[in-house]
This record gives sequence, C-alpha cells and structure tokens, in this order.
Amino acid sequence: MSSYPPSGPPPKTTLRQRLADLRGPAVPPRPLDARALAALAANPGCGRRALLDGAGVDKTALAAALGSPAAFGQSQFAIVRGNSFEAKVKGDGGAELMRLVHEHLGAGSEPPGPDARVPDLTAAGPEGRAARTALALREATAAAAASGAWTLLDHPMLALEVAGSPAYLEPDAVVVHPDGRWTVVEIKSFPMIDGAADAAKVGAAARQAAVYVLALEKTAGKLASAEVGHTVLLVCPKDFSNLPAAAPVDIRRERAVTRRQLERLTRVEELAAALPEGLSFDPARPAEELTEAVAAVSASYAPECLAACELAFHCRERARAADAVTALGRSVRGELGALATVEEALAAAAGSGGPDDPTAASLHHAARLRAEALEAAACPC
Repeated sequence: MSSYPPSGPPPKTTLRQRLADLRGPAVPPRPLDARALAALAANPGCGRRALLDGAGVDKTALAAALGSPAAFGQSQFAIVRGNSFEAKVKGDGGAELMRLVHEHLGAGSEPPGPDARVPDLTAAGPEGRAARTALALREATAAAAASGAWTLLDHPMLALEVAGSPAYLEPDAVVVHPDGRWTVVEIKSFPMIDGAADAAKVGAAARQAAVYVLALEKTAGKLASAEVGHTVLLVCPKDFSNLPAAAPVDIRRERAVTRRQLERLTRVEELAAALPEGLSFDPARPAEELTEAVAAVSASYAPECLAACELAFHCRERARAADAVTALGRSVRGELGALATVEEALAAAAGSGGPDDPTAASLHHAARLRAEALEAAACPC
C-alpha cells in the first residue's frame, strides 16, 4: 500500500473557516445584536458592512486601528436613566406595563389582573436562555388558550439564524395576550412629548423591534395557536417626567426590509470569495494593510451611517477624498443620477455635461436660473 496521500484537488475551505481567516486567527467572532441587524436594514446596499458583520469582525477595534475611531455611543448618564425608567415601568410585577399593553393593544380582552404570569427565564448561557424562552412562550400560549391568561416575559432571549450562525437577541419584554398573540415591547428613554416622539428615534426603535419580531416568528411557526403581532408597543417617558407613556407602532414595512436584508446576508459567501487570499481585517495588522483590505470591499456610505456604524468616519473620509457625491446624502446621490463625483456635478452645472444627459441639462438650467436670480437681487434699480 502506498504511503503517499491520494492525489486530487485541495480540500475546499468552508465558509466558517474563511470568515475566521478574515477576522484573524486569534480574534473571536463578535456576535450580532438587534441594533447591528437593524442598522443593516437601514443601509441594505453596503456590502462592506454586510461582510464585516457576517464575519463577526469587531468594527470598533477595526476603526481604531484604521485611525478613525467611532465617536458615537450612548452616554453613561443615558444608560443609567434608561435602566431606571425601565425598572419603573416593570415595577410591581410589570403591572403598569401590562396595563399599557391592554390599553393600546388589548381591545376585546379582559384586563390583566394580579395573577398575570411572569415566568422565570433564568438559564445558563444564551443557548440555555433561548431554549428556556421558547419553552415559556409555548407554556404561555397554552395557558392563554386554556384560561385566557396574560403572560409577561421580562428580557427573553431569542435566537435568529443570520448568515448561517445563530444571533441571540434580547428584547425588553414580550407579552402573550389571552388570544395567544405575542407582542414585542420596546422601552426607550427618549421622551414622548404631546403623544409624539422624535421620528428618527422612533424609526430606529421600529427597525430594532422588527428584528425581534422576525426572531419570534421562527418560534411561533412551531406552534399552531401562536401569532406574532406586527404592531409593537413603544414605551417612553411622558413629556419631561419619568411617567410612562405608550404608543403602538406598526412595523410591517421595517419587518419586510429587515427580512430582505437578512436574506441578502447569505451573499456573504460571495463577497468573501471575491476577496484575495490572505486578506484579513485583524486589528493587529498594520494600518496600511487594513486600509487596503477595507477598500477591497465595496461600501455605500451616507451621512446617516455616522449614527449607526463604527466605520462611518473612515468611510466618510474616503468618500470625501474620492470627491464622491455619496458624502452629500442619499437624496442628493439619487438626484444626480450617473454623476458620481462633485466635480462632475459642478462641471455639468457649468454646461460641460453631455447634451443627451437629462441630469446634466437640469443642473445647467438650474445654475442659469440661480445666476439670473442673484443678478436680479444685486441690481440697485
């Protein structure tokens, strides 16, 4: 018998190994959370973020190694204030929280009484907590069908498969109604003034809640009588007090967008396969190598990224250096069509654009109108 190994093609590198190589041999994967998944939905066209998040790269450490550290984040004061408000809302066995759920989303059902169920979700590790949450949801649904009981799950742990790996998510609360419906509750510390909150913050909360709804739907699909509500309850401080106020938020649009983006994360394998061998995002590597590695993956920068992505400052610097119109915002980028740089847009406004380009013609016409208006305003007569 020959002692030589059999000839043939080398073993194919698995996706898990390829992503580990991209992170770095000694770098553990950074788990995805609901905020990260919601941010993916906010910028679905960014291949750079899709690949880095899918590979579990620590973007905070990567940004620091690139020389453009992330300068955003929640202050310690805001965290303490948020925790204090959440504790107030959930005090007394969650009585106030359950009252708000019934008031806004419990039409036709009996109000929750002092016997509302609040199961213990303690377990070892995220996998154990996710399994315990799934069991509690099944028991709560059965109790609702048998006796019309309300159930409050405080900080349940949900599992959602993302790019072939489980992501563990922890919503503030999930309420099981007497009719078996499951409702996600998001508790935020930003104020609700005169019944309305900041639209941008509400949108971010809706995208985050949509991630939880998608995770809940995976569990609900295994139960015949379970239904996940597509209207979540947002609880915030009322006006400038510490009293809770609530408003229902329809997240069907955010859910659809988030689902499409998570499905697109399956293309992480394609993005990784297009990169040269040996490329790595290991923060321990020299800044020059990391800059080349990041540049090898296409990005879709927009000013909104500054509030959601750790690499936003690096991407903004590169967009400005390339004179890209993406640095001016998505709306401007969409209006300029095929004009990809600020220099091209200015040239088109000056009349140097092609005669068959309607965008260039519109810019030139607008520039003429502006010049005529300024000339008229400067005329002393």
